[in-house]
Amino acid sequence: MSERRDGRVLVVKLSAFGDFVMSIGAFQAIRTHHPEAGIVLLTTRPYAALAEASGCFEEVWLDRRPGPLDLPGWLALGRRLRHGGFARVYDLQRSQRSGWYFRLLGRPRPEWVGIVPGCSHRYRPPAGRALHILDRQAAQLALAGIAAVPPPDLSFVRADTGRFALPEDFALLVPGGAAHRPAKRWPAERFAVLARALAARGLTPVLLGTAAEEDALEAIAAACPEARDLCGQAGLEDIAALAREARIAVGNDTGPMHLIAAAGCPVVSLFSGESDPAKVAPRGPSVAVLRRPKLAELALEEVLAALPPDLPNPAAGTKSSRANPAEREEVPTDE
Repeated sequence: MSERRDGRVLVVKLSAFGDFVMSIGAFQAIRTHHPEAGIVLLTTRPYAALAEASGCFEEVWLDRRPGPLDLPGWLALGRRLRHGGFARVYDLQRSQRSGWYFRLLGRPRPEWVGIVPGCSHRYRPPAGRALHILDRQAAQLALAGIAAVPPPDLSFVRADTGRFALPEDFALLVPGGAAHRPAKRWPAERFAVLARALAARGLTPVLLGTAAEEDALEAIAAACPEARDLCGQAGLEDIAALAREARIAVGNDTGPMHLIAAAGCPVVSLFSGESDPAKVAPRGPSVAVLRRPKLAELALEEVLAALPPDLPNPAAGTKSSRANPAEREEVPTDE
């Protein structure tokens, strides 16, 4: 299928939030490369709606991710993959699990673009180099004849944010992160002081998070009465739409920051020593990364210094130069 671009194509991307968002550019490149193909995405439930809205796929299959002892689940998945009639598979998950899916296909196997030994187009990451996920995807897809992988284009994502009744000038704060990795979180009390500093500059802090971050968001809102707590109220589409309207976003190394950056919002992304921004930093038109071995060592003054200089500051007599929503829609999403 190196030259032929019809037939059935499978794309495998199961998780996680940030990785899925950053894979949208690869989805779009695959769609462009196979304009006549029936393309199927194998993913998990949290990302199905976003995948369907992208227009890249004829079908979106949900993976139940069978456990090691779930023999019926594995058998059912194997049957579905084998009966899919795929001529090529793009494994963007590049994991041990997706490697097992390669084996489930039996023989003869379709062309497989991934990292599993024995596949037709095997990508081998260069040793000793830290490559960003977007660079790894571009190199992987180049093996299959896809010469260019653009940044994610999220113009297809639409949501009506009017129900939140936000003021014109607001900032997004994303103080959460994986519950099992608390070291990736800047302390909530620092976010609270940041929220007060932004409010003093005429920006309403808008707090984003899920029920898992509810305590932190409530503490920040209590310390900054001007803040708007949207805990659990904003879905993926809402976050992208809010990002197009926000003046700035500050947050930890967590999935929503990738969506916000790709949507075009200037972001300040906070990293601890537990993750490497060279591999997983958000990508977008305006991304500043601050990293400390322990995020508790990151001072508020450093975060304030990283904010864009054109933010409104009533104390200095400056007013908002905010573009209208139509103009913000035109912001490109590449770096």
